[in-house]
Amino acid sequence: MDSLVRSDISALEGGAAAEATDMHAPENGGHARGRGWIEVICGSMFSGKSEELIRRLRRAKIARQKVQVFKPRIDDRFDEDHIVSHSRQRISSQRVMTSTELYAAVEPGTRVVGIDEAQFYDDDLIDVSQRLAAEGRRVIIAGLDQDYLGRPFEPIPQLLAVAEYITKTLAICIQCGAPANHSQRLIASEERVVVGAEDVYEARCRSCFDPGLHHQ
Repeated sequence: MDSLVRSDISALEGGAAAEATDMHAPENGGHARGRGWIEVICGSMFSGKSEELIRRLRRAKIARQKVQVFKPRIDDRFDEDHIVSHSRQRISSQRVMTSTELYAAVEPGTRVVGIDEAQFYDDDLIDVSQRLAAEGRRVIIAGLDQDYLGRPFEPIPQLLAVAEYITKTLAICIQCGAPANHSQRLIASEERVVVGAEDVYEARCRSCFDPGLHHQ
């Protein structure tokens, strides 16, 4: 098992090994081309993605780094001006509609860019994230890696391919208590994007997941 995988597992278990990435932020005085990187936090709903994103962003703020946080305009479940985890942790954020709008909103001097619910953005987020990293910024992205049918949820798979650091989070299956990697839709809808929380989805493991349940 290589060091990056060990770091991610330590983060899931409450360790601080993954935070070694904080030590490599661009030095004060501006961005150095090529010093940036991309981190992706992915998993099912209720697996702690936003919570982990908020934790990393707060650490960057403690280090007095300029941080900007973005969420898609479509996501207004808990608060319009904050990212809010299911455990009710929160951090202030800006709402944007497109990846292009997000890029335009990043201010000079911003060293860390946080992006939540990346699956709701267009595919241009891949290019935007790479541009931000090339400018010397740390880009931390959280999002669902699978949709309600268990299919890869773009643009997360492409972001995983270009990221330097990857963290896979798991929830707990509501049915049997096993590690859960799927977001089970509980309502009748075939729309790929249906924004909701506990009233619309629950976490399920591979065995308990039923991709046909949304028809019932």
